[in-house]
Amino acid sequence: MSTTLNDRLQVLLEPLASEAGVDLEEVTLTKVGGRRVLDVVLDADGGVDLDTVAELSRAFGAALDGPDGTAVLGEGEYRLEVGSPGVDRLLTLPRHWRRARTRLVKAQLGTGAEVTGRVLESDEDGVLLEIPPVKGRGRATERRLPFADIAKARVQIEFNRKGLDDDIEDVADVEDVDDDVDDEAGSDEA
Repeated sequence: MSTTLNDRLQVLLEPLASEAGVDLEEVTLTKVGGRRVLDVVLDADGGVDLDTVAELSRAFGAALDGPDGTAVLGEGEYRLEVGSPGVDRLLTLPRHWRRARTRLVKAQLGTGAEVTGRVLESDEDGVLLEIPPVKGRGRATERRLPFADIAKARVQIEFNRKGLDDDIEDVADVEDVDDDVDDEAGSDEA
């Protein structure tokens, strides 16, 4: 099995992310209008703050502009965009589910059925959801879903999250931090 360019870039950048205590979720190199754009997505328990994004953007830029990076990425200009996953990210790994605790999710099952519920807890094998009553009548129920039964799942956007534990902090996602960080990192230069 051959490795793709994105896989090789992930291998180059992963140690830097791990050292900073964050997960390197995705690395994607695309062409936009004749220009290469390298999109790096980071995540961590509690979210990723702007200082971490800026720090890693500089470290990634240095690695990519160095001999190992040039060997993988080649010569030429690129734009480095470093950020965290948005709310539309698919929940594909156990850590994604763990980080979605207390959030409302919609899961499409392998059978084609859909389940919407609030994440109560998760482990390496599955998730426990609190399913709201139909039309607001009755009581909520709990349903355990093994990850193997879930075809696709996403967090649902909630504008009014009343009644949730006040001691759980919501950390705003850092999305698409690019131009300001790029200027500091100097990653626009080949």
